[in-house]
Amino acid sequence: MRVTFPHMGRIDIPGYTFFKRLGWDVIIPPPITKKTIELGSRYAPEFACFPLKINLGNMIEALELGAEVIFMAGGHGPCRFGYYGEVEKTILKDLGYNFEFYVFEPYAGRFKKFFQPICQLFKYEKNLLKIYNAGKIAWEQGKAIDVITKSVYRIWPREEIPGTTKRLYQSAIAKIKKADSVSTIRYIVDDTLKQLGEIKIKKETPLKVALVGEIYAVLEPYMNFNLEDFLSDRGVEVTRTIYITDWAEEQLIPKKIRQKKKIGHHEESKRFACGYLDHFVGGHGIETVGTAVKYAQAGYDGVIQVLPFTCMPEIVAQSILPSISRDYEIPILTIIIDEHSGQAGLITRLEAFIDLLQWKRSKKEVC
Repeated sequence: MRVTFPHMGRIDIPGYTFFKRLGWDVIIPPPITKKTIELGSRYAPEFACFPLKINLGNMIEALELGAEVIFMAGGHGPCRFGYYGEVEKTILKDLGYNFEFYVFEPYAGRFKKFFQPICQLFKYEKNLLKIYNAGKIAWEQGKAIDVITKSVYRIWPREEIPGTTKRLYQSAIAKIKKADSVSTIRYIVDDTLKQLGEIKIKKETPLKVALVGEIYAVLEPYMNFNLEDFLSDRGVEVTRTIYITDWAEEQLIPKKIRQKKKIGHHEESKRFACGYLDHFVGGHGIETVGTAVKYAQAGYDGVIQVLPFTCMPEIVAQSILPSISRDYEIPILTIIIDEHSGQAGLITRLEAFIDLLQWKRSKKEVC
């Protein structure tokens, strides 16, 4: 059986490991390109979210390579992500593709919907221990990538020799991809963090920017035009406010347990967003508002919000961000992306934003 799933950041590594360890053939969609976007945009509704169009393009390319089963995540609430699965399945069936389609829904108290796609795994693999072990190693890979990524984007803008951090990061990702045990993965993390700590850094304190917004736009480099790398190369420390495993915890761990143990990105964001946004608006709207407040209070120089065109939760958050900017005197840049967006225009805006932050900091130092 040949299985596939759409791209989102580095989810390809733990995803490949999980399904491969169950003994299935895994077809990773080709890297996202202009062709992927054209395919998705051609068959998706015109005003559908840009991530849906990219996902659809991924699926078409994977089906053309022989994929027979598609897995993807689901959602709930006002965000349209919850409709992706059904919409994409219908479009692909109309195009004549023959496949099975399973959506992993978030727990959200809906026991049956949550376990339904998981039960489908038992159609093909009866060994529960095998599924558990596959999931464990995949989870460790995801955690490892997130831990290393956080350190990389802290060191990168400070490095004395350009390219040192990026080369080490790429090497670590390649090792994690090949790792076949939890102990090996943990060793790679420890060794990589040690090497990162040995990189020679500049004495100057870099500008610090928090990256907030819709999860796919934040995590997928192709969609945000490698925004984190661009800023890091220019001496700006970027703090990404959501990671794959953060998001997975929100989907898998029941709300009552998260609240009791005070874990989860959402619960923390709600506390910081209090007074600006006090109710759920879907997607990561409340996280965008909450983390903007959190990092403004932490003394960051600026905040960048990235979102797909027509993303309702992020539009709600966008309308609140000017109040946060005014209250904390912190510049906030909103970047809206769709299939027509270009890198040149984005670079111009980012360079102007960096100039603004540098001017604001120099003005503060003089005072």
